[in-house]
Amino acid sequence: MIEPRELAVQALYEADTMRSRHAPGRLTGKALRLVEGTLGDLDRIDSLLGKASDNWSVERMPAVDRAILRLSVFELLSEPGTPTAVVIAEAVRIAKLFSTEKSGKFVNGVLGSLAVRIRSDR
Repeated sequence: MIEPRELAVQALYEADTMRSRHAPGRLTGKALRLVEGTLGDLDRIDSLLGKASDNWSVERMPAVDRAILRLSVFELLSEPGTPTAVVIAEAVRIAKLFSTEKSGKFVNGVLGSLAVRIRSDR
């Protein structure tokens, strides 16, 4: 069975490639909550990602990496009960699963930088 974060990344990728801000209808539970939350706060998330990723605008990022990062930034912002280390570890795991060999390091670097800013402001 695919876990909710993996389903959410797939749905965010699909929404991104279709240029939609709506969650696909087949999602339920945690995956739906994550996707709706991410899409609902996309402008703020993309702004944070743009500031944290040196030499890579959000638009230039590979679509899979962008979906993973967007989901993870949403979790960092809106899921305070989820430990930072878990958010980052899951993002790196999913990047290694769905993207390139180098994506794990890229995702880890961007989220490591953002996590300090996002979680220290609380």
